Amino acid sequence: MERLNLTIEGMTCDHCVRAVKNRLAVTPGVQVEQVDVGTARLLYDPAKTSVDVIEDAIADEGYTAFENES
Repeated sequence: MERLNLTIEGMTCDHCVRAVKNRLAVTPGVQVEQVDVGTARLLYDPAKTSVDVIEDAIADEGYTAFENES
């Protein structure tokens, strides 16, 4: 499992947090650690998914996500 920290643009409230958390929870190979307004921390299995797939899943919910290198 690889750790991934994301910055997520467009999130403003608890509804946003739930939408992203629920979407990530059903994404194969993803284990959600924490989702807050503007950020997500998770583990993912590179054999089952990729950062691009995870970012696309978040985009499907209406938000823009990108890997936070720090």
